[in-house]
Amino acid sequence: MTNHWVDIKNANLIVVMGGNAAEAHPVGFRWAMEAKIHNGAKLIVIDPRFTRTASVADFYTPIRSGTDITFLSGVILY
Repeated sequence: MTNHWVDIKNANLIVVMGGNAAEAHPVGFRWAMEAKIHNGAKLIVIDPRFTRTASVADFYTPIRSGTDITFLSGVILY
């Protein structure tokens, strides 16, 4: 996570891709959950594994391992 906690807290959309923020970054993920609860932020998780982060996501996209760039290319072209 390369942004400030306040940015996460004030976000209205949070995208987690290729990682389990709930386990790897529990402090940052707490801010994401605050944004989800208090601001109504949507949480999108893109990961091949169904993780603890994915379990609380509003939208979970299971992609095949190694297809991250292909997925992002599709998002950009859409």
